[in-house]
Amino acid sequence: MGKTVVEKILLKHSLSKKLDDFIYAKIDFCFGNDITAPLAIKEFKKAGFKSVFHPKKIGFVCDHFLPARDYNAANNVQILRDFAYEFKIKNFFDINKCGVEHIFLLEEGLIKPGDLVVGADSHTCTFGAIGCVSLGVGSTDLASAIKEGKVWLKKPETIKFIYKGKLGKWICGKDLILYTIGKIGVAGALYKVMEFSGPVMRKLKMDDRFTMCNMAVEAGAKTAIIEVDEVTEEY
Repeated sequence: MGKTVVEKILLKHSLSKKLDDFIYAKIDFCFGNDITAPLAIKEFKKAGFKSVFHPKKIGFVCDHFLPARDYNAANNVQILRDFAYEFKIKNFFDINKCGVEHIFLLEEGLIKPGDLVVGADSHTCTFGAIGCVSLGVGSTDLASAIKEGKVWLKKPETIKFIYKGKLGKWICGKDLILYTIGKIGVAGALYKVMEFSGPVMRKLKMDDRFTMCNMAVEAGAKTAIIEVDEVTEEY
């Protein structure tokens, strides 16, 4: 039987080299922000970990609390600074070089089509717009990923959405995903992959694709993905 795009990527990263219902896989990149990463660091230290799997494949983006509004916010950022310094984390993005993590990490060239990525943020699914498997995880899972470079997950099923026809003049990706969620409901894709496809998708710009994948979680999806095409390659 044929495999979905996500299954092919998961199989490539699976340590057992087969697709079971539960998969233990190597990741290409993991990240957190100044809200979620300090919690992961707390769990990292609580577990007694003394090293990270790869200092160039870990990212911290300070895009929620900077400029810091109070002591607690500033302290969260300082926790990331200290950890990045201690473990020589190359991709630590402070206030002087930062942006919204879901786009910024792509612009920095840290995530590529075909990658397996985990991030401590529910909208990590945004990266699926470039044809990678990007999974939102909790801070405990991020702590484990920082240490081991691996993730354990239940294999998600895929729902393929095929968009046909012609878009109206002012219709964009946001309209498509809101319409789709309106049809299937806020739990209509619970723990599933939303794969967006069809002639309409091939005409959408990358910002529309990012928006659609970003909002997949609003339907309960595990992640979203769009196959690589000429638009992706140009981006």
